[in-house]
Amino acid sequence: MADPFLQVDNLSVHFALKRKGMFGAKSVLKAVDDVSFSVGRGETLAIVGESGSGKTTAALAVAQLVNAAGGSVKLDGEDVLGVQGDALRAMRERVQFIFQDPYSSLNPRRRAEDLVREPLDSLTDKTKAEKQQIVDELFAAVGLRKEQQRLFPHQFSGGQRQRIGIARALATRPEVIICDEPVSALDVAVQAQILNLLRRLQTEFGLTFLFISHDLGVVQHVSDRIAVMYMGRVVELADRLSLFNSPRHPYTKALLSAVPAVSRKDRAARQRILIPGDPPDPVNLPAGCRFASRCPHVMPICKEQEPMMQNVGTDHLTACHLTEQEEAAV
Repeated sequence: MADPFLQVDNLSVHFALKRKGMFGAKSVLKAVDDVSFSVGRGETLAIVGESGSGKTTAALAVAQLVNAAGGSVKLDGEDVLGVQGDALRAMRERVQFIFQDPYSSLNPRRRAEDLVREPLDSLTDKTKAEKQQIVDELFAAVGLRKEQQRLFPHQFSGGQRQRIGIARALATRPEVIICDEPVSALDVAVQAQILNLLRRLQTEFGLTFLFISHDLGVVQHVSDRIAVMYMGRVVELADRLSLFNSPRHPYTKALLSAVPAVSRKDRAARQRILIPGDPPDPVNLPAGCRFASRCPHVMPICKEQEPMMQNVGTDHLTACHLTEQEEAAV
């Protein structure tokens, strides 16, 4: 990308684990390991992968909600990773988070208007009247009535609670919003409403989205570009059409084969790719490709040498030895 708005380079997040016994060796869990991606202004980049792939941890590190072990995060060219004090407060105004569970992410003892006003109280010096005007505007923007501002979270449905969470994320007029599976806890009918709301708000407020999800059906609806993660690494990165029409990594192909199809003809034509076995131990990762033990196309080199990201098309990157050989043959 020529001029990315959010640029993440070689991001790593490590967690130290407890020793096993008094004389046990220290062990480290590499939840995110040397991850790089970029997002253009007004674009939606989706990060997908199964549970434990590191997608949420990477997003938390971008928002500085967990500490990064290395790498850089640049927002409009400014490095914001590891900033403190006033610089961190300024970054928080520009980058906000929508959490996965609308039931646990809202304080049950505070009224809806107080929840939406909370970022304004913490990060800005606006007057009480200015804050109230912003709260009124945001309730209208997310489809809630003004009289609902005095209600408590338990008086709202799940979809309405997520609308409160979205309004709260918009309170400081951020430039980037990280959506951590914002519809996974909602009914299917409500999911569509929230996704359409997010797309409308993105256009209205000029937002850049980092969208975390394990549901490729949802990702296909909202994303411009997609990064696929497996065991802490990005294994494929491409625009939405390229990834869905011509996936190159075996793991991506397996994920896409599991997406439900409405048409009977499409279901009959689609070949389901099963991934055997379990992921490797994240604390003791094997040499070579991390997907090798489950890959149907594994080769000797896969168990010896870790594949590097390479360009296999216009802005289409993948890390796979099989792809390297295919490209060399062509």
